[in-house]
Amino acid sequence: MRKLRISLLAAALAAILPAVVLAQGTVPVGTEVIVSLDQSVSSKNAQVGDKLAGSVARNVVVNGRTVVPKGSKATVSVAAVQASGRLQTPAKLSLRVTSVVVNGRSYAVASNLWSQTGPNHNKRNVVAIGGGTAAGALIGAIAGGGKGAAIGAVVGAGAGTVGAAATGKKDIEFPAESQLRFTTRTAVTIR
Repeated sequence: MRKLRISLLAAALAAILPAVVLAQGTVPVGTEVIVSLDQSVSSKNAQVGDKLAGSVARNVVVNGRTVVPKGSKATVSVAAVQASGRLQTPAKLSLRVTSVVVNGRSYAVASNLWSQTGPNHNKRNVVAIGGGTAAGALIGAIAGGGKGAAIGAVVGAGAGTVGAAATGKKDIEFPAESQLRFTTRTAVTIR
């Protein structure tokens, strides 16, 4: 009877231990960690230092062993941000992982920056302002000859500039459930 109890206890421990043992080890420098954001973030209103909730999207496996299980909570911080300007200044947004929670314990993580920069405004601005200038000059020439063309060009350039400014903002936004790839910059020992 005693051997039966020991066998049952050993079987029960064997069923429980893999979950605990799997979530232990050291995550070396350069290990990829994919995080799924639980909330959206935008260069339009984010601030440096903002904390975003997320979760590890795939097991972090080291030497064939899961060290950070999929679904572990993660914190992502806004490291740098720049909202889009209207005529210049493309949007920029940089994020980094700062912690993960494994087995109920939080571990500090230092990761690379995950950054994205918005498109350059120059080409769109040249098209909008140049097109407005040409259209104004054409209309002015038809209406008032050479002097009308000059006045129309100035008015058209102004209208093109206003149009470019009114439609120029192109902020970066990541909706909830966006998956971002980070790489560890320091080793993290999970116990």
